Amino acid sequence: MKYYVTVEGHTYEIDVQPDGEVLVNGERQQVDMQRSGRLNLYSLLVNHASYEVVIEPDAERRNVYEVLLEGARFSVQVEDERSRRLAKAVLSLQAPPGELILRPPIPGLIVSVPVEAGQSVEKGETLVVFEAMKMQNEIRAPRDGVVREVRVRPGMQVTQNDVLMILK
Repeated sequence: MKYYVTVEGHTYEIDVQPDGEVLVNGERQQVDMQRSGRLNLYSLLVNHASYEVVIEPDAERRNVYEVLLEGARFSVQVEDERSRRLAKAVLSLQAPPGELILRPPIPGLIVSVPVEAGQSVEKGETLVVFEAMKMQNEIRAPRDGVVREVRVRPGMQVTQNDVLMILK
């Protein structure tokens, strides 16, 4: 499984092989990490060097962690391959003017709909949260607009052809 980890503006490709081997930007690394007693404290071995690391999820930002390593605090963003592809696909599309029909990129289960018909939304605002393949995904507003119609509610199963909502 590949992960993309961004620390202080630098992105690293972390490829965890099925046999446990870890490649960082294509270079093999000997890595072992184990929880060490306390909830957020880990013992990390990298190429035979030992570190104590505290890792705490950021309460306000998804897939972002605050990492304390050797007295320095780092904000670390982690994306898996699938999430990264979805984010790039969404960013690469320009939303057309006029009415915009929003559909899910993959089938799933609606978890929440934090907007309602008539509500003004800004580009990037979360419109629908759905679960697919045991992961929660967000559909965000591709542009500023007004929610004209909401066609889903929490608990509904949706397919790629279903209309979630319409923006104007």
